[in-house]
Amino acid sequence: MTAVSTLPTTPHDFDPADVKAAFFDIDGTLTSFVTHEIPDSTIEALHRLQARGVRTFICSGRAPSHMTVVLDMMPVHFDGIVALNGQYCFDDHGFLEKEPLLESDVTTITAWLDAHPDVVANYCEKDYVYFNQITEAMRRTWAQLGKTAPTTHIDDPHTRPATHETFQISPYVTLEQEAEIEGLCRNVKGVRWHPDFVDLIPADGGKPEGMKRFMRHYGWSREQTVAFGDGGNDATMLEFAGLGVAMGNATEPARQAADYITDDVDHDGIMNALTRFGVL
Repeated sequence: MTAVSTLPTTPHDFDPADVKAAFFDIDGTLTSFVTHEIPDSTIEALHRLQARGVRTFICSGRAPSHMTVVLDMMPVHFDGIVALNGQYCFDDHGFLEKEPLLESDVTTITAWLDAHPDVVANYCEKDYVYFNQITEAMRRTWAQLGKTAPTTHIDDPHTRPATHETFQISPYVTLEQEAEIEGLCRNVKGVRWHPDFVDLIPADGGKPEGMKRFMRHYGWSREQTVAFGDGGNDATMLEFAGLGVAMGNATEPARQAADYITDDVDHDGIMNALTRFGVL
């Protein structure tokens, strides 16, 4: 597959020699939906970034507990994790910034689900992710992740949120139903990386907010960052980064937001883009 650039030259104010941080989505970006593996060229690119002093970060909609199955496949140690679409950020050195959903909004969403008993949803805490039920639609989606699919649990969303912070709720709903739920809540917006379901997060959240948490910590500017993604929930991240790169397999929202569209994950997209812009 040939990469198609949405910009013929390097974005304004982006200096590849001054890149300090690179942020990577997981599904469809680091890992392939075809092979469910991380390409060797991607692992090499990550190691080369780190060798030249660029800090590398996961920036995913997954909860921390749902990343282990992927991180265990990679001989790479990341400098930090932006989890749950920016709502839970941490590293190995004690850094932690987070923003859970309002408990009142969790209650509102759960009440909506009670009124729509056929809708499946998963609830994301820091160390535990559970579904309100299992349906055939959910099984089909999970199957697309292959061996990178996390273990599934079923639990009671009426009791756990009272004693555990909920950072994200992902119901399998239409765009119209998504808008209905948003309208009922005080501080909720939806972001999608898959057409079948939406990730409901705080309205003032998102992947760029997670990036900013680490940028403030290290004193970086947005021009010193690069980001790679493929889904609708990556669009704001790609638009925010100094260089935003959409994978060749990206959805239209991500492609429209990116500075550049590289090759797909199975054709060395990450390595090719980093080389093309002189970061490596």
